[in-house]
Amino acid sequence: MVTDPISDFLTRVRNAQMAGHRIVEIPASNLKKRITEILYDQGYILKYKFEDDSKQGVIKIALKYDPQTRQPAIQALERVSRPGLRQYAKPGEFRRVKNGLGVAIISTSKGVMTDKQAKASNVGGEVLCYIY
Repeated sequence: MVTDPISDFLTRVRNAQMAGHRIVEIPASNLKKRITEILYDQGYILKYKFEDDSKQGVIKIALKYDPQTRQPAIQALERVSRPGLRQYAKPGEFRRVKNGLGVAIISTSKGVMTDKQAKASNVGGEVLCYIY
């Protein structure tokens, strides 16, 4: 049993990139589906597909690499809020990720969104992770 599903998600993506895999499969949940959609919208992954199996379903993510250098599009995935130490922020307190080049994923009362969307909606929440 995984105690922190978001860390598991980030670790699977990080490990697949380090091994040079094209596709990574991750057990699905609504939160992971939303994080995957944000990664796609921000241009960090090529595409994704949600598949149902007999249990909880699977998210298949096609990873994105630079064609010339073969470097992954995602340079780093950093978990911020953990089960042992939750990190919350108000709309004006969101830290700039990689001087504005990265994105923070925030879990708010209006759903999971990026730091820029949360700031525009003027809602705070739990800072799940930083991606750049």
